[in-house]
Amino acid sequence: MNLIIISGLSGSGKSVALHALEDMDFYCIDNLPVSLLEAFATEISQQAQNNGQNVAVGIDARNHPDQLVNFPDIIDGLKSKGIHCRILFLQADDATLLKRFSETRRKHPLSGPETPLADAIDLERQLLTPIAANADMFIDTGHTNVHQLRDLVMEVHSNSDPGGFSLLLRSFGYKHGIPADSDFVFDARCLPNPYWQPSLRSQTGRDKGVIDYLDGEAIAEQYYKQLQQFLSDWIPRFKADNRSYLSIAIGCTGGQHRSVYLVEKLAQNLDGQLGEIVKRHRELE
Repeated sequence: MNLIIISGLSGSGKSVALHALEDMDFYCIDNLPVSLLEAFATEISQQAQNNGQNVAVGIDARNHPDQLVNFPDIIDGLKSKGIHCRILFLQADDATLLKRFSETRRKHPLSGPETPLADAIDLERQLLTPIAANADMFIDTGHTNVHQLRDLVMEVHSNSDPGGFSLLLRSFGYKHGIPADSDFVFDARCLPNPYWQPSLRSQTGRDKGVIDYLDGEAIAEQYYKQLQQFLSDWIPRFKADNRSYLSIAIGCTGGQHRSVYLVEKLAQNLDGQLGEIVKRHRELE
C-alpha cells in the first residue's frame, strides 16, 4: 500500500493536492483525526494487500494539540508494523496566505472574534510543527498556482512505489525569489549568461542555441560535472537515511537560460540512476 499523508497550512493547497491524488485513483479521506490514523492505516493496509489500493489522508490543525504532539509516535508505530507512508507538507509565506484568504473571503479554521487571521496563521504553524518535522516532502505554494501544484503532485507520485525515492530538479530565477521548499540550492549566476547574446536572448536553456553556447564554455562544463558528481555521491546517502524525496533548486538571474540548461542536462544524465526524477522550470511555466 502506498499511504500519503497530506498536511500543511490552511490556504496552501491541501485540497488541491488531495484532489490530484484522488484523480490518480487514490482512496482519499480528508480531515482524519490523528487519533484514528494508526487504526485506519492498519485496517486499510490489510485491505490493500488484496486490492492494491493507494491511500491518501488529509490531516490539519483542527485536531486536539495533544493528538498533534503524538503524531511522530504514531508514525513510528506505523513503521514498526511495516506500513510505509510519505508525508507531504504544504506551506506558503504569511503574506501569500493573508492575500488568499482576503481574495476568497473564506474563514481560517482557527480564526475567531479574539483570534485575527494573522494570529491564526501563526498558531497553525506552531500546532503543525510535529507533522512538519516528520515531513518527507515540502511544497511551497507561494509561487505556484492551482494547476502547477496539481501537476507537481501528480508527477511526483505518478510512478512512486512505497519506499521509493523521488528527486525534484527545479530551475528558478533569483529575481523572483528562492524556492523555500528546496533541500539544496545551487547558484549558476557565475556562468556566462546567454542573455547578453542578442541571438540567444529570446531562447531558453532547452533550445539548441543556448545549449551549444554553454556546452562550449569550459567553466559551464566544469560546473556541471562537479554538480553531477556531488549529486551522484550524496543522494544515495540521503536515500540510505530513509529519505523518500529530495528537492534540488538551481538558479540564475531570470531562470530562463543557465539554470534551465543545467536542470535539463542533469535530468537526462541522472535518469534512472538516483530514483524517479521530476523536473520543473518555475519561470517557464
